[in-house]
Amino acid sequence: MSDKITIRGAREHNLKNIDLEIPRNKLVVFTGISGSGKSTLAFDTIYAEGQRRYVESLSAYARQFLGLMEKPDVDQIEGLSPAISIDQKSASHNPRSTVGTVTEIYDYLRLLYARIGHPHCPKCGKEITTQTVQQIVDQVYDLPKEGKVLILAPLVKGRKGTYEEIFSDLKKKGYARVRVDGNVYELEEEIKISRYQTHSIEVVVDRLVLPIEKSRLTDSIETALKLGEGIVIVALQKNDKKSFSDLIFSEKFACPNCGISITEIEPRTFSFNSPYGACPHCTGLGVTLEIDPELIINPNLSISEGGILPWSRLMASDSWHLGLVKTLAEEKAFSLHEPIKNLSEEAKKALLYGDDSILHVTFRNRFNRTRTYSTTFEGIIPNLMRRFKETESDYVKNEIQKYMGQKLCPICQGARLKPEALSITISEKSISDATQISIKNAATWFDSLNQSKLSEKEFDIARQILKEINSRLKFLIDVGLDYLTLDRGAATLSGGEAQRIRLASQIGSGLTGVLYVLDEPSIGLHQKDNHKLIETLKRLRDLGNTVIVVEHDEDTIRSADWVVDIGPGAGEHGGKIIVAGTPEEIIQNLDSVTGQYLSGQKIVGKFKDATDDFSQTGELTIVGATEHNLKNIDVSIPLGHFVCVTGVSGSGKSTLVNDILYKAMATKIYGSKEKAGSYQEIKGAELLNKVINIDQSPIGRTPRSNPATYTGAFNFIREIFARTQEAKIRGYSEGRFSFNVKGGRCETCQGDGTIKIEMQFLPDVYVPCEACQGKRYNREALEIEYKGKNISDVLNMTVEEALAFFENIPTIKTKLQTLNDVGLGYIRLGQSAPTLSGGEAQRIKLATELSRRATGKTLYILDEPTTGLHFADVQNLLNVLHRLVKNGNTVLVIEHNLDVIKTADWIIDLGPEGGDNGGQVTGTGTPRALANNLTSFTGQYLQKVLSSS
Repeated sequence: MSDKITIRGAREHNLKNIDLEIPRNKLVVFTGISGSGKSTLAFDTIYAEGQRRYVESLSAYARQFLGLMEKPDVDQIEGLSPAISIDQKSASHNPRSTVGTVTEIYDYLRLLYARIGHPHCPKCGKEITTQTVQQIVDQVYDLPKEGKVLILAPLVKGRKGTYEEIFSDLKKKGYARVRVDGNVYELEEEIKISRYQTHSIEVVVDRLVLPIEKSRLTDSIETALKLGEGIVIVALQKNDKKSFSDLIFSEKFACPNCGISITEIEPRTFSFNSPYGACPHCTGLGVTLEIDPELIINPNLSISEGGILPWSRLMASDSWHLGLVKTLAEEKAFSLHEPIKNLSEEAKKALLYGDDSILHVTFRNRFNRTRTYSTTFEGIIPNLMRRFKETESDYVKNEIQKYMGQKLCPICQGARLKPEALSITISEKSISDATQISIKNAATWFDSLNQSKLSEKEFDIARQILKEINSRLKFLIDVGLDYLTLDRGAATLSGGEAQRIRLASQIGSGLTGVLYVLDEPSIGLHQKDNHKLIETLKRLRDLGNTVIVVEHDEDTIRSADWVVDIGPGAGEHGGKIIVAGTPEEIIQNLDSVTGQYLSGQKIVGKFKDATDDFSQTGELTIVGATEHNLKNIDVSIPLGHFVCVTGVSGSGKSTLVNDILYKAMATKIYGSKEKAGSYQEIKGAELLNKVINIDQSPIGRTPRSNPATYTGAFNFIREIFARTQEAKIRGYSEGRFSFNVKGGRCETCQGDGTIKIEMQFLPDVYVPCEACQGKRYNREALEIEYKGKNISDVLNMTVEEALAFFENIPTIKTKLQTLNDVGLGYIRLGQSAPTLSGGEAQRIKLATELSRRATGKTLYILDEPTTGLHFADVQNLLNVLHRLVKNGNTVLVIEHNLDVIKTADWIIDLGPEGGDNGGQVTGTGTPRALANNLTSFTGQYLQKVLSSS
């Protein structure tokens, strides 16, 4: 095979027919200005072609399950290996998915606990021992002396199939009855069960009526234990004489004190995705969706003023509910006109959870007749929960969900498993205990499980399992994720964390000869852990793989074997190879903007010599923050300044800013129902009148969303077209130039510009609409022109082109100028939202905020806004953020990028480590002050930047 990957004539998206050679089995970094074409080359060309070739090598039958990727616009690619993409969109949104399940560590844990776990009684906690036949007989003999008893031997448990051969075999052996899924059948009759449903089948060994002889009972149980491989089910007739309750006995595990027996321990016993292991109350989720009392009551209002929020409308009329609450108020002696916070605890409890007292309610029906009815008060919370479970209306469900929140399951306390599974331990730790500690501590604990803690037999069984667990934990530690826990929900992981988990899994797989393509794996990683990531990438390379990384991180670029710098600009101004070579060759190349920043010719930002006197502007103070790993900390944020929250990964930055501050301020200012994390109070909130979270979520989910519509510029553009002479003559209004409503849009494609063609087992194909040629509008709308351009031409303009085109229209120019200022001059006005990166979406939101009238009392929150940004783009971003501050606003940024941190007015550093060892304030102050703080990791790296600048 060739020792290089050769690309000829790549023209995908903005690539300018480029030719490139990349050495194989090396660590290769693609860098360049944001929007220059790095991801297009790495993912949409190289990876896409590698994936397409693999899929096309399969049969048509297999392809229907895998889908088929389009051939990228490239003449030729040689030397391509099977490709694996590790991007940032891989975090699972399944609430059942955890770090343990994603990395497969939990699968090994389940096996380990099933094979060497020590079962304990869930009731008394004593270790469960094996039961003899005589002990089982004695327990059955001591049952109530009346009623029928079935002695059953389990043959099939929770498996699919028809099992006709089992029924036939039992009949030949002389058995008369079987119980299938709880129903007893005669073997003489034809038993039909669904092949595709899970079934439980037990043979009826004996039918007895208590009291009975011990000898017969002993014979029956011995026979059942033999058939059931050590397990016997004793079904005892209930008082209704129709149904039976099962008692399970095992020769293997039983509590001698409580009489509790558990079935054979299997790996699925510890699975919270299986009914055999999942907590029945929360079905293995660890949380339940329940009505939150704080969301249904406004304590400052009285009941008559609508203090019971779900019933606020009902209380305004002479309804049944009003009469019921009035009667309850008379019974419990409280007033409907007094603020709810002043009511007695007894009255509040009766309102929320109901009361058993008989109430005689008088009310007027719809015919205006007075009626009296005797009932009890169900309670607001039970009433809402009952309606939520019973209703089939999505509207009613959505309305009630506004008053619901997730709460820890009261039965399993978030452990997700049945008590029987949680009672099985290794070295005094249950499987839940092992997943709740940090990965760093878990690795230490599993390392300690040697022959001194395990018996010789247990160690022989566990040796290979422990080896797999320890190796996977080590890979997670190597990519800087030692602060996570194995039970952490995958949906709560950031894009960078999810990507590094997949990276660790790939190293564990040990594949060689593979092409890996990664998208900024350093996102969310502190400089302290960055070297671990780089060593991991090198290890992946040393296994015999080619690793291509799209990256802007300076340390990663300097550590690469080969660097490809793409540019010179973004969008239409990019798509060319500026230089490809070693990092040293990039630094020496005068045409490379990246090289100029690496060599120090250009520098992003300057150290801020800020003051620490904020008495003029005031402060926003969070008191007693204790959510997740925060250690009851107090944090003050100076208003009207640029503030950075820093710290190692997992130190509690996002918890403090997003989970507590943003949600609490959104509740105070906008009345949001989203519950904030745990804190005591927030001081200074009255100094702000707006809080805006500018994240990297898409500006829209459909192709109809685009920068022009999101920023509001399109409204003014449509207005201009409606004012043209031709439009006035024809009577066209602004709506005629909208592609979302009937009138001016093309009805063939309904304004999409493309038509979806369904291809059965091949992926859907999108082709340009033949009626409008992809222009979205009908012929009449396209005939209206402004300065020689129709509405479709305007949507196809880049921001730079549109800025020159509308330079005399202030309302449009203002919107477009801000987009250009944040470095988005290359995007097209009508570019569909799904094609925008997270960084581009975030900068569009920033530009939209900049174009609005400033109040000077706004708090802007950004979480790692430098994601996906080149050095030059970071400088543009800083200009925008400092402009917001100059207008009197407060900008609060969670950031690891030292070029941003050094320009801050104030820094709040959390740590010292991640996870349980984080959550403390390790330092606050100006950048120069923090650089002199020896206890702060961020300060140590700031000191290096300060000394080199």
